[in-house]
Amino acid sequence: MDLDALRRSQTGQLVPITGADLRTGTDFHYFAYVPNPLPASPALQLRTLDLATKAAMAVARLDQAVAQIPNPQLLVRPIIRREAVSTSALEGTYAAFDEVLEADFLAESQQTTEQREIFNYVRATETALRLLKTYPISRTLLGQTQKEIVAGTPDDSYEAGDLRRHQVAIGSKGRPVTDARLVPAPPGSHLEEGFSEWEKWINAENYISPIVKLALGHYQFEALHPYNNGNGRLGRLIMLLQLMQDGVLRQPVLSLAPWLDEHKHEYIEGLLDVSLTGDFDSWVSFISEGVRVQADDAVQATLDLVALKEAMVKSLRDAGVRSAALELAEMLIGFPVIDVPTAANLLRKPFETANQAVAKLVKHGILHEITGRRVNRLFMCNEVLRIVTGRRQGSNPTLF
Repeated sequence: MDLDALRRSQTGQLVPITGADLRTGTDFHYFAYVPNPLPASPALQLRTLDLATKAAMAVARLDQAVAQIPNPQLLVRPIIRREAVSTSALEGTYAAFDEVLEADFLAESQQTTEQREIFNYVRATETALRLLKTYPISRTLLGQTQKEIVAGTPDDSYEAGDLRRHQVAIGSKGRPVTDARLVPAPPGSHLEEGFSEWEKWINAENYISPIVKLALGHYQFEALHPYNNGNGRLGRLIMLLQLMQDGVLRQPVLSLAPWLDEHKHEYIEGLLDVSLTGDFDSWVSFISEGVRVQADDAVQATLDLVALKEAMVKSLRDAGVRSAALELAEMLIGFPVIDVPTAANLLRKPFETANQAVAKLVKHGILHEITGRRVNRLFMCNEVLRIVTGRRQGSNPTLF
């Protein structure tokens, strides 16, 4: 840690710590950084506030675009999985998006270690969204969510879901605590009080821009690093929960992790720089840009998916296709990879009816089989996958 810079920082203070470093088998006498409570009304430059306003407007446009779709939940499913892939990549867990979609149809024992960790995040997101209907962003909600993130992984332990009881260090894997980029607040009163202050700030009614609140709240959570593991993934999920809790976004359709993964160096350095310099402006500007870009991209993706769905349905009708195949085509924007049992469940039709519907979509080039098997087959809609992954070619599909 840059102790001199942290001593001068206006965003926190250093406190002495001692303990046994389990990684090196030695005792340490060092310092931990404890962030100050967040300001009720942060002093930011006009340019920063303008960027935050533009980002908020982009989110509002996204919210309105999604509200026009008859079944917006269809969009949510692939977006959560895309977020899961990117937020896991930021932590060093990698898997291709299309492979993750395929793994959705595998038993957990058949999934790779990486895929299981990614689906932990999917389940954690679903848990958090369900709990958000009853609880505010709180220790209760986040504890349950963090448990889901680390469940069944090497990071799982009896302490999962609880604030950590041990000292952690950021950026010192396999090295002494004294080599860490940052040593967060020690467990006990410093962490408990810091988390309590953060929780009150997140849930306070104030006039802070929702994007400013999102950026500052994320910094503070990561600076506290309140759990033994999963803090990065949980912290990024909290940003989405904030937008929903504050009424800015009605559906969880904003995925920030892909942009943060593309700008990983700036993201990691930006978090540290707030602690080192006390400069909130650069951090808020960075997050505002990410929110604006991702919201604008999500609006375009939404328009593209709606246009694609309409093009698919029209092509089928023009070919004389009716009933179940049309219904299934409309649902593919949420299921770019699908099997017949899932199709039957979505359609609420017998297996044979769903099988015939899938066969018709294959015949008309909308789906194609990707396993080469005769049983347990999977089918993919390339055009939906292309849009969801950001490989768009415009908003007027003409393939059908």
